[in-house]
Amino acid sequence: MAANLRLTAAAAAELGRQAAVAGTPGQMHLDLTPGECAQHVLRIRAGHLAGVAIARADGVTLHAPAEQLKLLEGLCLDYRGDLSGGGFLIRNTDGVEPCACGSAFSRL
Repeated sequence: MAANLRLTAAAAAELGRQAAVAGTPGQMHLDLTPGECAQHVLRIRAGHLAGVAIARADGVTLHAPAEQLKLLEGLCLDYRGDLSGGGFLIRNTDGVEPCACGSAFSRL
């Protein structure tokens, strides 16, 4: 695996659920887009669109573009759901400042 991205149990379960619903069991893709509230915003889609495997957990493999590996290094991806919905969140780790929205971050 190319990046040291950690998945929480909740994130792995939700990735697996979304992959199965989309018809791409075990395959998800993460990439970063420019953000307004922070430097980078997560975009997670079903399938293996391109790139390299960056994390595996509970039968799902998460892929990302090779040119974004340094930005993803050391991140912890979590998922929080409640009655009003849910979403993937970046947990605070060394050298990373998550935005209040949770799905965007800046490198310090």
